[in-house]
Amino acid sequence: MTVIRTPIVNQYIWKLIVRIAIVTAVAITYFTHKEILANVLTQPVRTSLQEWVYWPFIVLWLGLMVMMVRHLIPPKVITMALLKRKEEKLDLDPMYHRERLLEYVQKMNARAWMVMLVWVLFNGSIGMLYLYGILKVADMFLITTFFFLCDYICILFYCPFQSHIMHNKCCVNCRIYDWGHFMMFTPMLFVKHFFSWTLFWMALIVLIRWEIVYARHPERFWQGSNRNLRCCNCNDKSCQMKKIITGKK
Repeated sequence: MTVIRTPIVNQYIWKLIVRIAIVTAVAITYFTHKEILANVLTQPVRTSLQEWVYWPFIVLWLGLMVMMVRHLIPPKVITMALLKRKEEKLDLDPMYHRERLLEYVQKMNARAWMVMLVWVLFNGSIGMLYLYGILKVADMFLITTFFFLCDYICILFYCPFQSHIMHNKCCVNCRIYDWGHFMMFTPMLFVKHFFSWTLFWMALIVLIRWEIVYARHPERFWQGSNRNLRCCNCNDKSCQMKKIITGKK
């Protein structure tokens, strides 16, 4: 199977490469100068601003904040997975059945909250290890950057939540597509600092915004009612590599 390099696929690949570079840099810092990672999330912001060695991580924080703001106020060129929340991108099928939509919503909501339960329990364990001193601040930093990388691995190659809980056919149709920021920054909730808490709370705002739109306009999120979400109308084609890996058509 040949991968069609759509603009979105190319964008995803470049973003994955950037994230690999960032995680590699953080990992190298972790194993060589762990105290730098710890200091960024423990010392006052003013102190970090005065030392050039911390500036790459401050720039990283700023970039992550901008990334989340762009999800709240998206640019014109965004993925179909995000476009579906916009009213003007709804191509409503006049033949859809409201009862079937409600059944779909109930089923997806149940699966979504199962994902949330699994994620909260998993990160709760990480948080307990941190609060008991087994994991340190630098460890939480590294774990968060690993989740940051996993976000695009899930989109392009393999998503355990899609495969084992949600069972949605692709990211474009994913009920929890915009939960990614919340999930990657969950460990930051346990680290009491301006940089960590701003990342977590901004991610939570992105998630809440998504949930409000989903609750108010579920017809935008189901291919049975929104014809733009059907494979024949998909411009992203971000599922291609997943199909090659899983052998699905």
